[in-house]
Amino acid sequence: MAALNSLSQVSISRLMIAVAALCICLATTANAQTATVGTVAAKESAAKPTPAADDKMFDGIYRKFNDTYRLGPADVISIRIKGQPDYSDDKVKVSPTGTIYHVLLGEISVAGMTITQLTERLTNDLSEYLKNPQVNVQLTEAVSAKISVLGDVLRPDIYVMAGPMTLLDVISAAGGFTDTGNKSSVVVNRQAADGSRKLMTVNVKQILEGKARPEANIQMQGGDVVIVGGNAKKTIATITSLAGFGNFLSFITFGRR
Repeated sequence: MAALNSLSQVSISRLMIAVAALCICLATTANAQTATVGTVAAKESAAKPTPAADDKMFDGIYRKFNDTYRLGPADVISIRIKGQPDYSDDKVKVSPTGTIYHVLLGEISVAGMTITQLTERLTNDLSEYLKNPQVNVQLTEAVSAKISVLGDVLRPDIYVMAGPMTLLDVISAAGGFTDTGNKSSVVVNRQAADGSRKLMTVNVKQILEGKARPEANIQMQGGDVVIVGGNAKKTIATITSLAGFGNFLSFITFGRR
């Protein structure tokens, strides 16, 4: 009987050890799965661009464009003079002859001027009538035909069409492809007649090698956005999914955002 009791105790002990081992195994597996899920979530969070990062990318392009853009007919600007609401105007349109009208200064020729140059001009001229005028000029609508190049080119930017331009002209203006730029699959995002956007994929590598028809080097239109894919951070899918991309298309097409 003692031997039987001893055997039972051994069996029970072994059973308890087995159960404990099983529990440890299950807990380890659960922890591993939790860690895996956490790692995947962290990677997804890191990979997903934040709206702030998107805005920073496009804001840099906007700022450079505003600094270099030269005013022309039909452009709209706002002129604000601190403490002088009677002499401020939130919507001043450039006339077909390239002038604007101000109640104190009369007709002013602004065609070809940058926003910075016009601000300096107004500040200087208004000083004859106002004491230390603080003038702020903003570009509200840029109507001139604009195109943009994004992605793996040396100078992603907005460009104003001074005349007819082809796809190669635009890429050349942007400094050409980077080492990681995908020359075989360049996308042109263009607004169709019905207002929708259509995508055209062009093999620029074949054009450069003289293996494509002349019409493959398409003529650019105002509002076109050229996207050059490249490394993992600059794929076409990544660029077009950025939070600010829709507003950017509106700015290129209509001059406002």
